Amino acid sequence: MKQLIAFIICLFVFSGIAKSDNNRPISVNELPKKSQDFIQQFFPGNAIAYSKMEKEFRDKNYDVVLANGEKIEFDKNGEWKEVDCKFSAVPDAIVPKQIKDYLAQQFPQAKVLKIERETKGYEVKLDNQLEIKFNPRFQVIEIDD
Repeated sequence: MKQLIAFIICLFVFSGIAKSDNNRPISVNELPKKSQDFIQQFFPGNAIAYSKMEKEFRDKNYDVVLANGEKIEFDKNGEWKEVDCKFSAVPDAIVPKQIKDYLAQQFPQAKVLKIERETKGYEVKLDNQLEIKFNPRFQVIEIDD
């Protein structure tokens, strides 16, 4: 029994050591070039508070937090996965045209505060507290308030 407990403790210790590099701060220059270009294009002049790289089993993500609190998440290739502006609108050019058209028709006064892009589609959060999910063909699949 003592050997089993010692074995379990060793497993936890070694798994902690193995994960220690999974979430580390990086400089902006360590971001993929595509991510750097995205930040310069859509958030020019905004200071970067910090950036970090997160490694998971077979994947890698990059998180960037701007000094004003806006957050951007990128995949391993530097493509944006999530843009969260919290208090201001997501830059209009980031939102796909089909989503912009739908929102202009259904919620003309609403601003997009957050947008997520996944393989199963998009999710947007509006300043009126609605969250709308779109499938890959930009059809609305869920509206949550």
